Amino acid sequence: MKITKPVRHVAALVTSTVMAATLQISAAHGATPADQVQPVAWNTFGTYSAGDAAGQRVKKVLADESRYLIGPNYASKYTSYLPDGYLNLGGTDEGAVRYPAMTALSVSAALKLGAYNPVGLSAANATIRDVNLIRTIAARHKANNTDSTTAWGYGWQTSLWAYYDGMAAWLMWDKLSVTDRDKVVNMLVAEANRFTTGNDVYLIGTSGAQLYMTRKDGTVVSAGDSKVEENQWSAALLGLTTAMMPGHPQAAAWKTRHAQLLVAATAGPADLTGTSTVDGIKLSTWLQGSNIGDDGTVINHGIVHPIYMILDQGLDEAATAGLANTCAPVAAKRNVDSVYDALVDKKYPTSSGGTNTIYQPGSANIFYPQGNDWGTTFAGYFGGFDNLVSLYGADNLVTTKAATWAQLHDNAQIALQARYTDGHTYASGTENSYGGREQRIGAIYGLNYLSLWLNKNSAGNKTCWS
Repeated sequence: MKITKPVRHVAALVTSTVMAATLQISAAHGATPADQVQPVAWNTFGTYSAGDAAGQRVKKVLADESRYLIGPNYASKYTSYLPDGYLNLGGTDEGAVRYPAMTALSVSAALKLGAYNPVGLSAANATIRDVNLIRTIAARHKANNTDSTTAWGYGWQTSLWAYYDGMAAWLMWDKLSVTDRDKVVNMLVAEANRFTTGNDVYLIGTSGAQLYMTRKDGTVVSAGDSKVEENQWSAALLGLTTAMMPGHPQAAAWKTRHAQLLVAATAGPADLTGTSTVDGIKLSTWLQGSNIGDDGTVINHGIVHPIYMILDQGLDEAATAGLANTCAPVAAKRNVDSVYDALVDKKYPTSSGGTNTIYQPGSANIFYPQGNDWGTTFAGYFGGFDNLVSLYGADNLVTTKAATWAQLHDNAQIALQARYTDGHTYASGTENSYGGREQRIGAIYGLNYLSLWLNKNSAGNKTCWS
């Protein structure tokens, strides 16, 4: 979650090249784009009852939030179709594309993994609405759509929007038509291929954003604005395309860039002179800058910002890979333990002259050392991260383990939803000013539940790190 910046479009030539490459690949294979996808082999998985404490909590949050998103929220927002038969999303910006994509991911996870609550809307009707969102978002991408009034894509954050929609589509692959599948693939390939034109300095060729907040020589590239988040969401898309399409002609390039973005995301100053090699990348040689402090702090919006210390996007990589029965790059969880320690145990100065930790012992309350420009109430954000940290053992440095914090924060999230009968979380923008706050909770807990489902599956743990 980041304040929306001016969208940085790549040059028209790059856009044309990506679209042309997509069409050439399809023609070369003599098949539709969707034929390159390896569907999830659901028959290789067992079941998950969510009988454990974490599972019960996460399932409850997901069931309620997804019920709200695909029920009242959908009904109020998506009231008409355009002449081409797709939903009217109401625009091409973040609110018009990312928000419904997060809804689709939340609902797809709930439906596919048995967590959907049919109160108010049957699972069959929820599936129809969910598929409507998935197919419309993909159809509106510039790889499939030349209408400038409805087309989105090739922007600063659009790889994240494509990731959400693509993950939702992969979960619901059997519910999509061949035409819809093709459009999903075109969208994913077009967004992923943008990152293979880059190098160790830039995200997107020489016209995009840099990978680091601070350069190796000490130059501050983007003052007060860590690039952890951009790198991780770009990597998330590449992890998804690689998992879905391991035989694609671009898969090797995606895999390489995937590891590079993950390594850059959580690079600290000490990595620039260390001797470690991660996923085949020698850090001191390849890295050209850093994004986090060696003490685990993350600077964003010009402050030490706990919201941006929630590194759930990296840990979600294990679930993406797990669906393909492969391992996630170990770079995806590198330095998460030190960042988590900075949330739990590091002491920060207070205005009264004392010190305080971000996580408050025995409480779901959060201390924001330099304030929080997003609002006051983020229990679900931290609870989702705690659950992943606990699952993957990234709490090895802290005095109080992640499972304890997960219980506190999840229960606080459940209490927020208990205020309403329709399953939503927030009372107002004062609690959380982000426009997609409800959808963000849905996506967090959808991916949380998928991670639990894979880790605690009756057929054995299906996640691993290479």
